[in-house]
Amino acid sequence: MSGLDFEKPILELEAKIKELKNFGSDKKINLVPEIKKLEQKLEKMKKDIYENLTDWQRVQIARHPQRPYTCDYIHMLTADFLELHGDRLFADDFAMIAGFATIDEQKVMIMGHQKGRDTKENIIRNFGCAHPEGYRKAIRLMRLAEKFHLPVVTLIDTPGAYPGVGAEERGQAQAIAENLRDMVGIKTPIIAVIIGEGGSGGAIGIGVADRVCILQNAYYSVISPEGCASILWRNAVKAPEAANALKLTGEHLLKFGVVDCVIPEPQGGAHRDPEYVAGQLKAIISKYIQELLLLSSQELLEARYQKFRKIGEFSENLVDPAAVDEKA
Repeated sequence: MSGLDFEKPILELEAKIKELKNFGSDKKINLVPEIKKLEQKLEKMKKDIYENLTDWQRVQIARHPQRPYTCDYIHMLTADFLELHGDRLFADDFAMIAGFATIDEQKVMIMGHQKGRDTKENIIRNFGCAHPEGYRKAIRLMRLAEKFHLPVVTLIDTPGAYPGVGAEERGQAQAIAENLRDMVGIKTPIIAVIIGEGGSGGAIGIGVADRVCILQNAYYSVISPEGCASILWRNAVKAPEAANALKLTGEHLLKFGVVDCVIPEPQGGAHRDPEYVAGQLKAIISKYIQELLLLSSQELLEARYQKFRKIGEFSENLVDPAAVDEKA
């Protein structure tokens, strides 16, 4: 398994332990005490590193090439996924996958951004950066789900919507804006989960939901750390500082009311145990679906509207000048 820069000490020690085990087995030498000491050292090292991750390190984990993608979660969450295609206007967008499925005996419409595992697939999937037809496909299928009273589940994993000339000519900004407007009025429960990268309008284009969750090592931000650093410091090398300033990880977003829950990941990231993360994800989705199905359409839409209206809300504690004078 490939590792990130800050994981190199862990990988080196894991390799050493494996080498000692093989050597002891081949030579029939008892190295158990030495191996046990190294394993204890390894566990302490993992704890020290993974329990004190910086925001930038979490961004790196969110981009890990072995991290589960939307298709991976769909196959782990469902057994009857039926993919639907096309926006009925221009084309099908392979960066946005969507279709009918069943989660814990509840039929749903599930969709999300899909990245590729290699260069060839990334070209097909456009690195998870959807075109306007991808967002138009998404809202078309949300309306279809509304017609059949099916909850909608969206899995967000994109550095941002595709900014190319063709996409702009076909109305990228308008497609995302219309999704934001129309998702507020979809009369069926919507649950969004940021599973990796949640960048800019490309993420929020399928993120207007009754419940918004984020995986522990995912991020959700108006701009990527590199983009922010390039604007503020004119230097993308400042991305770690930008990541810290943006407050883009689950811990910060939960505090600000941007997300409703943070889904825990195994030590090292979701790619270390995808099945465990999928189990956590299924439990959360099922719980929220059951809660939201109890609401009437009017209650659902009003709560969704108020949820997004409150984001960014703050209050000031005004001091009475007279009271200050009296104390003086």
